[in-house]
Amino acid sequence: MRIEHDFLGERELPDNVYYGVQTLRALENFHITGTAISSSPTFITSMAMVKKAAALANRDCDVLDDKIASAICSACDDIIAGGLHDQFPVDSIQGGAGTSTNMNANEVIANRALEILGYAKGRYDVIHPNDHVNLSQSTNDAYPTAFRLSLYRDAQALMTALAELQASFSAKGAEFAHVLKMGRTQLQDAVPMTLGQEFDAFAVNVGEDIKRLDEARRLMLEINLGATAIGTSINAPEGYPQQAVDHLRTISGIDVVLSQNLIEATWDTGGYVQFSGVLKRVAVKLSKICNDLRLLSSGPRTGLNEINLPRLQPGSSIMPGKVNPVIPEVVNQVCFLVIGNDVTVSFAAEAGQLQLNVMEPVIAHCLFESLRTLTRACDTLREKCVTGITANADRTREMVFGSIGIVTALNPILGYETSASVAKEAFETGDNVIDIVKRRGLLSEDQLAQVFSIDNLMHPRFIR
Repeated sequence: MRIEHDFLGERELPDNVYYGVQTLRALENFHITGTAISSSPTFITSMAMVKKAAALANRDCDVLDDKIASAICSACDDIIAGGLHDQFPVDSIQGGAGTSTNMNANEVIANRALEILGYAKGRYDVIHPNDHVNLSQSTNDAYPTAFRLSLYRDAQALMTALAELQASFSAKGAEFAHVLKMGRTQLQDAVPMTLGQEFDAFAVNVGEDIKRLDEARRLMLEINLGATAIGTSINAPEGYPQQAVDHLRTISGIDVVLSQNLIEATWDTGGYVQFSGVLKRVAVKLSKICNDLRLLSSGPRTGLNEINLPRLQPGSSIMPGKVNPVIPEVVNQVCFLVIGNDVTVSFAAEAGQLQLNVMEPVIAHCLFESLRTLTRACDTLREKCVTGITANADRTREMVFGSIGIVTALNPILGYETSASVAKEAFETGDNVIDIVKRRGLLSEDQLAQVFSIDNLMHPRFIR
C-alpha cells in the first residue's frame, strides 16, 4: 500500500494501481451508471493525446523540464497504444464537469511517468498530477477537447457501419429488381412497384445520413484547448494555446483548430446538440426501415409475407414453430434508446450556467452510448438480417393482380369516375379488376395487355 494526500486528507491506495487519491474519491462518490469511462477507449486515448500535446507545448514554452515532459509523453504513448485503460475506473456520469475524469488521467499519467523514470508511484515531488501533467490546463478545456476528439473519431466507425448497411440494401435492390409487388400508403393498397425499388430506397435513405453525420462531426474540430478555467487562459504561458493545438493536430492526425473566442467555446455545447440530433435522425430512419421489414415479413400465412427474414431462434415459449423478427426488433429498441439520449443531451446542454456547462459528463455518456449501440445495431442488422433476406415473388405478384389498386393505371384512359366505378365493383363483388374491365368492354385485349404488362406495372409509362 502507499499513502497519497490531497487537501482533504490522506488515503491508502494499493501499490499496483496507477490512479491516485482523487480518482479514489470519485470511485467512492460516483457509483451511478456502472459504466466506467474506460468503456469508451477512444475517450481515454484522446485524453492521453491532449495531455501529450499539453506537455510538448509546455516544454516549448519553457515551463516544463524536458526530462519530465519526455516521461509524460512516454506515459501518454503507452495509453494511446492501448495500455493502462483498466486504470480509468471512474463512472462516466460524475459531478464536477469532468474533473474526476481529468484527474484520473493526470494521476495515471504521472504515476506511469514516474515508473518510466525509475521512481515509485506516488512520488509527486518529482512528477505531480496537477503541477506537471495538468500544467497550463483545466478540466474545462482538457475534458471537452478530448471529448470532441473522441466523438470525431468514433463517428467514423458509425459512418463505416452505415456505408456497409447501405451497400447491403443496394445489393438486395439489385437482387429484387424484377420482383413485382404492391406499394402501400396508409397501409392500404396503392400502386405497383418492385421490391428492388423498395430496398434501393432503404439504401438511399441510409446513405443520406452518412453525409449528415460527417457534417456534424466536423463541428467537433473546433476546440478550446488553452482556455484553462473560463477561457481567459489563466496560468497558461503566452503562445501556449496555439502550440498545444498544433501539437494535438500532429499527434491525432485530425485537423483540430483553436476556437476564435475561448470564453464562448468553454461554455457552448451547441455542437453536441447538433451531433446528437443527427444520431437521432439516423435512429428515426433506421427504426422506420425496421418497422417496414417487420411488416413485409409478417405472417407467414396470415400476414404480408412478401419477404423472408433469416430464421435465427425460436420465437415463443408456448407457440411451437413461431419465429420472430428479432433483429429488426432489437434495432428498434436501440433507436428508441438513442432518441431518449437526445432528449437528455438537449436538457444537459440547456443547463449550462454562466462560463461553464457542468453537465458535459452526461452528454458524453449519452453520445458515446448512442454511437456505440448504433454502430453495433447497424452491423447486426446487416450481418444477421439484410444479407439473408429472400423474396416471395409468387406471393407478391399474386397480390398485385388481386389488388384493386391497379385500377389507378386506367385513370388516363377511362377517367377517374369510370375507374372509381370499376374499383367499387371489385370491392363489392371480390372480382378481379381486369376481369371487370373485360366484362364491361372498356378496353381491348391489346390495351389491357399493354397497361397491365409486367414491365409497365414495374416501370409505368403514360398511356392514353
